[in-house]
Amino acid sequence: MHRFFVEESSINQSRVVIRGSDAHHIADVLRMKIGEEIHVCTGDEWEYTCEISAVSKEEVVATVVDASKPGKELASSITLYQCLPKKDKMELIIQKAVELGATRIVPVESSRVVVHLDKKREPSRVERWNKVAEAAAKQSGRMVMPVVSHVLSYIDALNDAADLDVRLIPYEKYDDMNSTREIVNDIRPGQSVGVIIGPEGGFEEAEFRKAREKGFEPVSLGRRILRTETAGMFMLSVLGFMLDGRGE
Repeated sequence: MHRFFVEESSINQSRVVIRGSDAHHIADVLRMKIGEEIHVCTGDEWEYTCEISAVSKEEVVATVVDASKPGKELASSITLYQCLPKKDKMELIIQKAVELGATRIVPVESSRVVVHLDKKREPSRVERWNKVAEAAAKQSGRMVMPVVSHVLSYIDALNDAADLDVRLIPYEKYDDMNSTREIVNDIRPGQSVGVIIGPEGGFEEAEFRKAREKGFEPVSLGRRILRTETAGMFMLSVLGFMLDGRGE
């Protein structure tokens, strides 16, 4: 069933109004008809099953026929701090991060990042990344709309994570898997988690030390060297496996 995100104010008692690009998508792309059902979410734990009662490319009106709390989100919110990769890999990273449960993705410029976004082009690029996140959230049945932030410097990213309960930095020179298992196992439901992933060339030693000073705990991704687009997916998969359903 197709899924759409709306503001809470768009739901009034049993009536839902969808406007903008989603209305156009329902009317002109999906060509949905009166009587067909859709899922609507407001970014919280509720999922509404709605029956379309009026369709136009400007506005779609639907009636709520059921409301439930399917519990699809992880027990902890996860922020992925991703150092900018080459070419268009960022879109793939965002798509998969959303599918795996990340609630926020923060693009980061570290010392060894090759791609540096032009400040004039950054707003349009971030807008594009958020559209990728929205599409992935709809496809994967997310209950919340993950957000892709503007690009942060490495230091700003570390400071941004200061209020998170758990901060992790995968590092290729750190190989203590037992400690890594203990750290992941100790994450409690409701704790916020941040993971920072280095660029293709990895973190500089000074960057790793700075992260440790800011409270990031080193973790190992095993004996193999993973690409930057793989490392974040690895960590999100491990965290998702450990956290999924833990808060029930």
